[in-house]
Amino acid sequence: MTSHQTQAVRPQPQADPRRWAGLAVLAGSLLVVVMDMTILNVAVPALAADLRPSSTQLLWIVDSYSLVIAGLLVTVAALGDRWGRRRMLLTGYAVFAAASLLVLVASTPWAVVAVRALLGVGGAMIMPSTLASIRTLFPDPRERATALGLWGATAGVGGGLGPIVGGLLLENFSWHAAFLVNVPVMLVAIVAAWILLPESRADRPAPLDAPAAAGAGVGLVALVYAIKHLSKEGLTVPSVAAAVLAVVALTWFVRRCLRRPEPVLDVRLFTRRPFTAGVLAALLTSLAMAGAMLLGAQWLQLVEGLSPIRGGVALLPAAIGGAVAAPLAPGLAARVGVRPVLAGGLAVGGLGFSLLFWAPQPLEIPWAAVAFALVGISTGSLAIASALIMGSAPADRAGNAAAIEEVSYEVGAALGVATLGSAAAGVYRGDLPVAQLREAGLPDAALPAVQDSIGGALTVAQQLGPAGQAVADLARTAFTDAFTKVGLLGGLLMLVAAAAVWLLTPRDLDLADGHH
Repeated sequence: MTSHQTQAVRPQPQADPRRWAGLAVLAGSLLVVVMDMTILNVAVPALAADLRPSSTQLLWIVDSYSLVIAGLLVTVAALGDRWGRRRMLLTGYAVFAAASLLVLVASTPWAVVAVRALLGVGGAMIMPSTLASIRTLFPDPRERATALGLWGATAGVGGGLGPIVGGLLLENFSWHAAFLVNVPVMLVAIVAAWILLPESRADRPAPLDAPAAAGAGVGLVALVYAIKHLSKEGLTVPSVAAAVLAVVALTWFVRRCLRRPEPVLDVRLFTRRPFTAGVLAALLTSLAMAGAMLLGAQWLQLVEGLSPIRGGVALLPAAIGGAVAAPLAPGLAARVGVRPVLAGGLAVGGLGFSLLFWAPQPLEIPWAAVAFALVGISTGSLAIASALIMGSAPADRAGNAAAIEEVSYEVGAALGVATLGSAAAGVYRGDLPVAQLREAGLPDAALPAVQDSIGGALTVAQQLGPAGQAVADLARTAFTDAFTKVGLLGGLLMLVAAAAVWLLTPRDLDLADGHH
C-alpha cells in the first residue's frame, strides 16, 4: 500500500470521552470574559463617583481591556500552538483571577486602568485558546459545529447577563464587586480545566516571528483605537495618526506573512471562500450586536427611564434569541444547507434592525423587544460562521483561525459602536428642534451640551427648573427618532452583508466535509 493510500484510510482522530464536560469548562470561562466587557458599563458611574477620574482616565478605564486583547491575540494564539493550548488557558485563568483580585488595592484611576489592561492579557490568553481547544476536542465536524453553537450561545448570554449581574452587585456592594466576581469562577475553571481538558499543540507550529507579532499587535491596537476615537472626536491628530499607523503596520504584517513559508499568522486562509464567508459573518454580526446593545441600553434608560437592572432585563430578548438559535443552527444547516442558514441569519438581524424603524411610532418597549430578539436570533449564524472558520483551517492552524475569528469579533464590536453610535449622534443632533428648545427657555450657552448627547441634554434639563421638562421631552423625542433611523441603516447594512455572504459561500457546502 502506498503512503498516499495509507493517508486516505487514516481513521478520524478518536474523540475524547470528556469532550462535552470540557466544553462546559470552556463555555463557562468564556461567559465570565464576555460578561466582563459589559459589566463595567454598569459600574462606571459608581467607580467615577469614588475615584473621580478625568475624562481621559475614564476613557482608558473603558478602552484598555479591548485594546490589550486586540494587540495580543495573534501573538498569544501563536504561542499557544507551540507551548500548549491548555497551558495557555490555565495561565489566562490565573492572570484573570489575579487581576480581578488586584482591584482591592487599586485606589487611583490609573491603577484601575492597569487592572483592566491585565484583565485584557488574561482575556487574550483565554479567548483564542477556547476556540482552538474546541477544534481539538471535537474532531467530528458536525459535533464541532454543535459545540461551537453552544460556545456562541454562551457568548451571547454573557453579553446579556453582564449589565444585570453588574446592577445586582452594585445595589448591594461597591464597584469592586464587578471585578471580584471573576475570582471564584476562574479558580473553579483552573481546577476543572486541569482535570477535563487534554493538552494540545500544533504538530508543526510556525516559527516565532517577533517583528511580525509586534507589527500585528501595533496595527490592531491602532486600528481599534482609531475606530473608537474617529467616531467620538472626528479628525483629530491622534485618531488620524492611529488610522495611518494601523494601515501601515497591518499592510507590512500581511506582506511579511505572505513572503514566509511558515508565517506567524497564515493569511492565506482567506483564499478559502468558506473561511472568508465565516469571518465576514462574524465581523458583521458582532458589529450589529454591539450597535444594538449600545443604542438599546441608552434608549431604555435615558428615554424610557428604566433603571440599569430593568434596562438589562429589557435587553434580555437578544441574549435569549441567541441562546436558542445558536445550538439549533448546525442541525438546521445539515437539513437545508450552510448557505441559507449563514446568510439567512444575517438577513434576520437586518429585519430586526429595520423593525425599529417600521414599528408604530413613537417606538414602544414591546416592539423594541421583538427587534432585539430578532437581532439576537441572527447571532445563531455565528455558530455556522465559527464552524466554517475553524473547520476551514488545518488542525495545525487552529490557533491562527481562532485568532482571526477573535480579531473579527473585537474589530466588529468597535466598528458597531463607532459607526452606528456616530450615525445616531448625527441624526439626534440634526433632529433637535433648536427654535423649540429656545422657546422652552434653553439658554444659547447650554445648547452645545444638549446637542452633544442625550445624557448631556438630560443633565442640562435638570438644572433648568420648570423649563427643563420641555427640553428633556424634545431631546428624548430626537433620540428615539435617531434610534429608529439608525435601525433602518443597520438593517440595510445587515441585508447587504447577507447578500455578500450568500455569494461567498459555496452552494453545496456541508459542515460534515471537515476542512474545505
